[in-house]
Amino acid sequence: STITMQVARNFYLSSQKTYTRKLSEIFLALRIENELSKQEILELYLNKIYLGHRAYGVGAAARVYYGKTVDELDLAQTAMIAGLPKAPSSFNPLTNPPRALERRNYVLGRMLELGYIDQAEHDEAAAQPISASRYTPEIEVEAPYVAEMVRSEMVERYDQDAYTGGFTVYTTVNGRDQEAANSGVRNALDAYSERHGYYGAEERLDPVPTTPEALDAALADRPTVGKLLPAIVIEVGDKEATAYLGKGRKVALDWDAMKWASPYISSDRRGAAPKNAADVVKPGDVIRVQEVLTDKKEGDAKTPRWQLSQVPRAAGALVALDPADGAIRALVGGYDFYASKFNRVTQALRQPGSGFKAFIYSAALANGFTPASLINDAPVVFDDASLEGAWRPENASGKFFGPTRLREALTKSRNLVSIRLLRSMGIETALQHIELFGFDSNELPHNLSLALGSASVTPLQMARAYAILANGGFRVEPYVIERIEQDGEGTVYRATPATVCEDCPEGSSFADGRTVAPRVLDARNRYLMYSMMQDVIRRGTATDARKLGRSDIAGKTGTTNDQRDAWFNGFNLRLVANAWVGFDDNSKLGRGEFGGKAALPAWMDFMRVALQNIPDVEPKMPAGLTSVRIDSRTGARVSSGGKNTMFEIFRVENVPEASGSAGSAPSLAPPPTQDLF
Repeated sequence: STITMQVARNFYLSSQKTYTRKLSEIFLALRIENELSKQEILELYLNKIYLGHRAYGVGAAARVYYGKTVDELDLAQTAMIAGLPKAPSSFNPLTNPPRALERRNYVLGRMLELGYIDQAEHDEAAAQPISASRYTPEIEVEAPYVAEMVRSEMVERYDQDAYTGGFTVYTTVNGRDQEAANSGVRNALDAYSERHGYYGAEERLDPVPTTPEALDAALADRPTVGKLLPAIVIEVGDKEATAYLGKGRKVALDWDAMKWASPYISSDRRGAAPKNAADVVKPGDVIRVQEVLTDKKEGDAKTPRWQLSQVPRAAGALVALDPADGAIRALVGGYDFYASKFNRVTQALRQPGSGFKAFIYSAALANGFTPASLINDAPVVFDDASLEGAWRPENASGKFFGPTRLREALTKSRNLVSIRLLRSMGIETALQHIELFGFDSNELPHNLSLALGSASVTPLQMARAYAILANGGFRVEPYVIERIEQDGEGTVYRATPATVCEDCPEGSSFADGRTVAPRVLDARNRYLMYSMMQDVIRRGTATDARKLGRSDIAGKTGTTNDQRDAWFNGFNLRLVANAWVGFDDNSKLGRGEFGGKAALPAWMDFMRVALQNIPDVEPKMPAGLTSVRIDSRTGARVSSGGKNTMFEIFRVENVPEASGSAGSAPSLAPPPTQDLF
């Protein structure tokens, strides 16, 4: 029968349309009919057939449409589901209620004709309205971008069986950390949005609805975005307003909730500050509000209040990895998945800006430079044919500081030093080293702009690269599926990631199948980079991160030309994470929107939670390094302390002479430059 052939297809065959598959389907159907009764075949069919909205089988349909088990359905609901197999889309109670009602009543009529129900039962069920709603499982943690990554990987592994095979997928994501990442990204984007002014109401209703029914109807097709609820302004006073949230609920907006809302003019300009509520909102305005916690306290708890808000136009992302094996602990691909399913962690190719300098400086250390090597931070014009003529780079501050030690240059993100450093090493030499961090040199620029992060990379690629600096110099690969279980089969897949083990022979394996992650970066190079990037937080471009109160964190801000991308890439021994803020269309974020202002707050909000109960432990200095007192102005070794002295860390073979300069760099031909004075 047709049903038996569908059972054969759904349980044992793919959906591929070939003569071989069709023949297999026929033979399997004959075998099934010889082995099973019609009742058993029907039971298999009903538990596997697609019934719309990702519901496979009547049990799943009962949960999706009614939030019940099959035995809890009433007659009308049972008839509704029974009518779906013929055309799950056409007769769907959520998307086509009139046709669904017609189909349900047809099923009830047939049940009456066949004697399964009497006339009274038929009439009672047929009189009931459509009661289906979209029910979803209770979500333990909000991670829709992760869920979509998992869905995609499952389909890649199992094709359409991913939906029907009875799989349970366990991910590497930590629920607490994921919630912190969600909040961090949203808070940072909300703050950026408020800094640049109010875009105005999403719509102005005219005439203004006056009845609850009319107000509810006006809000019906407006979904919540992130934590931002749609609302309609119904009253406006001098320094307050009242907004309607739906279903009879009203909220008050005080002056503190809306005084931020100067009109948006451009990313660099705002209009005049509002003087009263009428300067901000008017009756009939469709706005966004969210509940926030104020600094005012009642007892030990902060007081909640409602805040005027708006859907941010800028986008953001955050990803966190366990540097020991690449497990993704948290991932946020945007402000709201349902507003934009574009996953900016894995799909957005953005310029990393100064965040890429970490790899340039690591290359320099691998080629004879030291943290105390002096590079001139001065105006310069480079004649670079690949950049189509003369290039006049500048520091973000517009100032120049003369001879500068490498540590100081990285800490303060001096652009001219990075460019001269790259030119001194040679671009090909630097690219060979940068490839160790997992980047494909064929996809990177082969000119001096590489020093300022002009490459196009994803946040996930940056996190993977920074994991090497966090874990001691080992390359790990990000992954999100920890294991897969299947009904009746147990565990059918378990991840076996390459895992850091400093004392294990390279190429060896663990008993559970995991391999030892390969070392790609010298331990001394990694330690020096970690130390220099700790200074970025202690006294550089990311000093706000000191508020976390930890000594073990390190990182690098990143900002691109015209502030089109803002980053913070940071880590300790146990966790690496980066945050990115920018516009999808590559618009400017605006003056002053550097990585330390736009992106660092998201990273801090995340790390504040994620590093709870993780000991504050700094890396141990590996053999072959030593600490030496130097003159902070010249990098030269000194024998005693003084006003301008400090300790610096060197490879033992690079310790500067007591009366000489700080560890000279390789003897390389100077670049063709024109110094400007």
